[in-house]
Amino acid sequence: MGPRSGCSVGTWTCEQVGHWLENEGFSDYVDLLCREHRLDGPGLLSLTEADLCSPPLRLEVLGDIKRLVLAVRRLQRENPAALQELGITSAGGHFGDCQRHGLPDSPPGQREGAVRLDPEYWKTALSVVYVLLVFGITSFVMVIVHERVPDMRTYPPLPDIFLDSVPRIPWAFAMAEACGLILCSIWLLVLLLHKYRSILFRRMCSLMGTVFLLRCVTMLITSLSVPGVHLQCSRKVYGDIWAKLWRASTIWLGFGMTLAGVQTCGDYMFSGHTVVLTMLNFLITEYSPRSWYFIHTLSWVLNLFGVFFILAAHEHYSIDVFVAFYLTTRIFLYYHTLANTCAYQHSRRMRIWFPLFSFFECNVGGTIPNVYSWPFSQPQFLRSLIIADRSE
Repeated sequence: MGPRSGCSVGTWTCEQVGHWLENEGFSDYVDLLCREHRLDGPGLLSLTEADLCSPPLRLEVLGDIKRLVLAVRRLQRENPAALQELGITSAGGHFGDCQRHGLPDSPPGQREGAVRLDPEYWKTALSVVYVLLVFGITSFVMVIVHERVPDMRTYPPLPDIFLDSVPRIPWAFAMAEACGLILCSIWLLVLLLHKYRSILFRRMCSLMGTVFLLRCVTMLITSLSVPGVHLQCSRKVYGDIWAKLWRASTIWLGFGMTLAGVQTCGDYMFSGHTVVLTMLNFLITEYSPRSWYFIHTLSWVLNLFGVFFILAAHEHYSIDVFVAFYLTTRIFLYYHTLANTCAYQHSRRMRIWFPLFSFFECNVGGTIPNVYSWPFSQPQFLRSLIIADRSE
């Protein structure tokens, strides 16, 4: 006799769940689910696909996962009273989360309904405040390190394999910034047309702010000598705190760009221009359709050429650019891996070590599908004309 004929599923013991699993053809998982993890009736009814895919279960046979999911869904439909008693309002409503735990992609429409993608504009506004504050701190730190830049007569440029081998190109740094402006234009277009632009913009601000905050630390810890005598850098004292703040505001408003007339010294480890180029490249390739091969190729070409132009201008040491590229790519990939899998999103360790990530991503339930929509509503007069034309 099956366990369902004796009593309500909500009162099943681990042994009865084991009998049900054997009857449904899942005898291989009785020890794992019932004996090792003590899964009883209520636990079975609330079992989700995410539970099966993620630790501590982490089932590896996709066919078994899907069949077990369908069996539990059928059990939920057959026991609505038990579901209501447990507070589960939608049979099968827990499933569809496996895409964020490493299983193959679902179709865009299905994946869209399986994850929570609320725009949460107030969090996006806070992320903008965060990144602007970090840029302000970075600008002030750049003023501080300018006052500590080593004297070139005492500390000449350090040996560098690339800088010692490639002659300086005077116009190269302007070309690097031009590459950045093109990448920025492409990213703004993708961001404008993306359906989940609020989440994307929030992630960009969070990542940019975090990397530049780390850059503040590295600039303050060690002051490298000027990479080239052409820079004519010398220690500059700005006087009182107000003079420093005024200079910092100039750097902040000019985004630290030489095209905007900003000239800085001492902010070498690591390259902020490389950070921006690389971050924009990764944002474009992550949030644009995989079929946009030309855009992805152009994005990588602009990123790599921009890095080359930075070095060709002798504005940074090679180690500055290498560290900037490595840190930016790692932080971007780590952030998105955690956000897409949700494996540690609500863990205590994540809240302690990455509080900003936990705060911004706590209500984003998985991978962001690349769905696009026109951001502006149709004017009322145009909508009226369309309705009138259809009525005729």
